[in-house]
Amino acid sequence: MRNILFSSFLLASSLYGITLDEIINSSLSQSPSLEAIEARMETNKHNINISNQFSNPELLLTKNTLDSDQAMSQTILTIKQKLPYYGKRDASKQVALAEDDVLEQKLQSAKVALVERIKNEAYTIWELQELYKIIDEYVKLTKRNIELYESYTSINDNQHMGIMKASLSLSELKIQKSSINSKIYSAYSRLSYLAATEVKSLEIDLKVQEKPELSKLQNSLSSNPQIALKESEIQKQNAKVEMASKNNYPDINLLAAYSYRENFDDYLNIGIGISLPIYSTEDYKEEAARSAVLEAQSMKEDTEISLNSTLKVYYAQMLSSYEIYHIIQDDSLPQISHMFEVSSSSIATGADLFKYIDVLFSKLKLEQKSINAVSNYNRAKAKIAQLKGDIK
Repeated sequence: MRNILFSSFLLASSLYGITLDEIINSSLSQSPSLEAIEARMETNKHNINISNQFSNPELLLTKNTLDSDQAMSQTILTIKQKLPYYGKRDASKQVALAEDDVLEQKLQSAKVALVERIKNEAYTIWELQELYKIIDEYVKLTKRNIELYESYTSINDNQHMGIMKASLSLSELKIQKSSINSKIYSAYSRLSYLAATEVKSLEIDLKVQEKPELSKLQNSLSSNPQIALKESEIQKQNAKVEMASKNNYPDINLLAAYSYRENFDDYLNIGIGISLPIYSTEDYKEEAARSAVLEAQSMKEDTEISLNSTLKVYYAQMLSSYEIYHIIQDDSLPQISHMFEVSSSSIATGADLFKYIDVLFSKLKLEQKSINAVSNYNRAKAKIAQLKGDIK
């Protein structure tokens, strides 16, 4: 199934631009970093089976050096089997099962983090491509106005300086285009790494949507993967405490030995043995396990506090981007657009090109800030989605 999805992804990427959802789906099924965790989970499945098994029996063969006419001359075959105290195998299995749950949560956290990184790179590509588009438009516009201005039969010194400033501005725009083009190439390289295949074109359209509400966002954090991971680690430590508690009780060793004597009757020995936990080693290990539980609980509480603080940071970034976008779109751009129309129409009558270039670049900066606000809004939104545990 993975190969089919991967082949479909490659075919689509070679023919059309890939959507963000397609990249995410492909990466989640192909990422080597995720496959490494899945391999560890598969390894732990074997550990679960091992944890419930008895220890291997021991077989011993001994012979003394007495002559065969001596009654003590014998060859002894001994078999020994260790029987763990009641409940120890189940406790050991619970530790392995708890580890499996920890790995499951780590896999989920890795998926969530990978999706956020993919979104961040995709939003960077969108931002750079939008910046490239508007700069390209301004390059064409500046060229047209320079040509228009140079078409006048008489140009005084001030007008000549205006043309020079416009030419320098045009050079600056071309430099920005080249720089952005390089950044787009780099962003696609990073996205291709995250997608585990080459991505050459991306279909994406970003917008600023609703105004964020902190209380609503806080209520959506119940499935945070880091909290779930910490809870799994607590359960694992509790299982280790139970295992350490069981280890205070001795295991039983059953022994059976057959003694062969060449000139005398053979005989069978049957015995039982136990370990004596008299040095408090097991008690110390149990206390250490209980301390590990307290540590895991403290780490979970710290994660919960950190989560709420981190959410507020991303909320502030998202809200700021939302406000900046609407200030530019609703207030600033309409005003600057009017100024731009006035100065643009004045060019045809030979008006001062200096003022026109100033207005032109003011409008460009506002549009660039608007694009930045859109991408920052969506980046903050992606960070919050990561806190929520989203993988889409």
